[in-house]
Amino acid sequence: MRASLRRRARTVAVAGTVAVFAYAVFAAFQILVLNPLAAAPGADLAQIYADVEAAGESMGVPSVVTILTVGPIVASALLARTWARPEPEPRMVLVLYLALLALGELGHTVASFGPGMALADTYLISGGDHSPWAVPLQAVSGIAFMVAVILAPGAWAAAGDRRAGVPLRWHNS
Repeated sequence: MRASLRRRARTVAVAGTVAVFAYAVFAAFQILVLNPLAAAPGADLAQIYADVEAAGESMGVPSVVTILTVGPIVASALLARTWARPEPEPRMVLVLYLALLALGELGHTVASFGPGMALADTYLISGGDHSPWAVPLQAVSGIAFMVAVILAPGAWAAAGDRRAGVPLRWHNS
């Protein structure tokens, strides 16, 4: 039973890490490519970046990448921690990864602020998202948050029972 729980927790951790990395990569692509193209229809990406620079602004690529790297770093640490634990609780691991995905929208919002304002100042438009591709990120974060809230009490109880030596019950299967 312990080997099965460990295997399930590790599978969840690997899938969760992949999901967090994919979210961060897509968020960066949304901020640095899709949104600028939607904000300046008809212009290619090189022209948009040149216009932003000519206006004395910056798309802030290093800042975007730095901010969006936080989630994958935390996900990697959680993966390492899950791998090292003798008896990780799979549902608790799932809830933690869902929380990371839920927080992804915060990272996306913070990372997109500078580039959005640079586009707004350059093209005299609003600084919000112009691309519809931010919606999938928001949906993933919203769904992850709701599922985490639903699963958290049971995951917390199962993890507590296992630490206290309480035999496995139906909610641990």
